[in-house]
Amino acid sequence: MVDIATRVWNHKWKIDPIVRSLIDTDFYKLLMCQSVFRNKPDTKVRFSLINRSSHVPLAKLIDEGELREQLDHIRSLSLSRGESTWLRGNTFYGKRQMFRPDFMEWFENMHLPEYHLERVGDQYELTFEGRWHEVMLWEIPALAVLMELRGRSVLNGMGKFELQVLYARAMTRVWEKVEKLREQPGIRLADFGTRRRHSFLWQDWCVQAMLEGLGESFVGTSNCLIAKNRDLEAIGTNAHELPMVYAALAQDDAALAQAPYDVLADWQDEHEGNLRIILPDTYGTKGFLDRAPDWLAGWTGIRIDSGDPATGAETAIDWWKARGEDPTQKLVIFSDGLDETKILELFEQFNGRVRPSFGWGTLLTNDFRGLAPDDSLAPFSLVCKAVEANGAPTVKLSDNPKKAMGPAEEIQRYKRVFGVGEQRAQEVIV
Repeated sequence: MVDIATRVWNHKWKIDPIVRSLIDTDFYKLLMCQSVFRNKPDTKVRFSLINRSSHVPLAKLIDEGELREQLDHIRSLSLSRGESTWLRGNTFYGKRQMFRPDFMEWFENMHLPEYHLERVGDQYELTFEGRWHEVMLWEIPALAVLMELRGRSVLNGMGKFELQVLYARAMTRVWEKVEKLREQPGIRLADFGTRRRHSFLWQDWCVQAMLEGLGESFVGTSNCLIAKNRDLEAIGTNAHELPMVYAALAQDDAALAQAPYDVLADWQDEHEGNLRIILPDTYGTKGFLDRAPDWLAGWTGIRIDSGDPATGAETAIDWWKARGEDPTQKLVIFSDGLDETKILELFEQFNGRVRPSFGWGTLLTNDFRGLAPDDSLAPFSLVCKAVEANGAPTVKLSDNPKKAMGPAEEIQRYKRVFGVGEQRAQEVIV
């Protein structure tokens, strides 16, 4: 097993670039990329970094030259032969050849496009513009680089023994979480922690700990490179990015109201089984389900990613019952700000009523809360979102208004079109 503390002490070694592969990304990103490559190949999109935790001054903590060096390194990456073989030949979600030959031929010859980086006060403005299926692949590695460079800025001031103790405490914390979770038989968890991880090596360590400690209860990881290297299931379906861009492309209110369902119609053309998971909260879960076509009720399940998770699951259960479906056969994936206590609470509440599963993210792969002076390694909320499509702004409403994004006038328009009323704000943990 890698001695992470020693590697951190010597992190200037070139063996530890922050992102070391184009498949050091989330599986859903590649699934969505193939869908966009097929359905919206000419759409132009702009992605932008958004630091929701403005108290974390990234531009003061991270050297601009070092940031550019890491981003330039990512632009130099291309698929290796082994990575291409894995994507072309592996079975994902029970399906051989998940990725089509035309998509793979493009991906094998692709390098990520240019970026724009500028310091604005104590933050960085980092944007990516171009064809949607190219630009979208920047999101995960860009976030991973910024999260790890922020961590390195703190770790640089620590000595060898201090680093050893820090990681020993963090490892103990993860293992204590695993011990609590394995007391509950039948629980199902996956690692969803790539985008805001402490580091690649730490995410890999957490995955190994979950695999040993939880056995069959640990169902896989969203990180493609770790899934390949550890012979695990690559886990992931789709994300808010798809309806946000489809909605921005809508020419009028009627097309806007239809856009979230157009996304899933395109998705259904390509995927079956456990990949047919609804993500309903982009423009409000209840309204989405109330207006949903009947064919969506037959999908495998739903992912709850904002708002109160129990309320979201109850809403889904009521909807399935009203559409003549059996909720006990439906998969409900909880994935917002989870830690072991909330996971156990939700499992106890919904096990037997649905098939609960959990995508465990930042508080698995980056829980260093209270372990460094001034809590300077605590995770924070950093995202990289599509903010414009073919010149039109994107909007996200979410079930938590604190996660909403977009121009104020467009937010009001979307609320009107999608019938979103009063919402209860909740703290954004990560």
